Amino acid sequence: MSGSFASNTQFASTAEQEAYLHLQKALRLGRYKPGDRLIPEEIAAEIGMSRMPVREAFRRLSADGLVTLRPNRGCVVAGLTLQEIHETFEIRSVLEGLAVRLAMPRMNAEIFEELERLLDRMERDGQSGSGDWVSRHQQFHALIFNLSERPKLIRQITALHVVIEPYMRIWFDYVNKPLSAREEHQTLIDALRSGDPEHAEAVMREHIIATPSLLAEYASPGR
Repeated sequence: MSGSFASNTQFASTAEQEAYLHLQKALRLGRYKPGDRLIPEEIAAEIGMSRMPVREAFRRLSADGLVTLRPNRGCVVAGLTLQEIHETFEIRSVLEGLAVRLAMPRMNAEIFEELERLLDRMERDGQSGSGDWVSRHQQFHALIFNLSERPKLIRQITALHVVIEPYMRIWFDYVNKPLSAREEHQTLIDALRSGDPEHAEAVMREHIIATPSLLAEYASPGR
């Protein structure tokens, strides 16, 4: 009996994780829009599982701020106001600034080479109009903040990236390519190469805090 219960619990946990990752990816890519209602039966059928793991995934997504659970309406995709977008980037600027300062002792030639490669890929994706630019951009930042080796800090920053990704993709679709991205990220790499933690932190914070004003025009309600 106990073995069967453990097996069923493990299966449920695995199914919930699968549903969670499936929905998180769909939300990040903008498949669902703010205000859309997520129907557990439809999603369960799409993934090939029962409704229960999907409902549990809804609760996790609600804790992430990606959906809202409402009486009589069920699970609804959350949206950010312009003020909330600004606030998200303000928080990111502080947390990623801290992550940069903590990461500085672990910066080496191999890391700089990988950052340069990611920057080259971002530029190519931007020139071709590929939405992969947003994914490369996240990989660029993740390579840096993961070096902080602070698990809680990394989780918080990652969650903020997930929340803001749909708006980054909308922005990218409208502007075709971020023309200043190469120069801005090269400036950041140069700051990291300087070996000065305070300078690198300041450059990272300035880099992030400048973004919401670019997004505002394209993420405004009703667009």
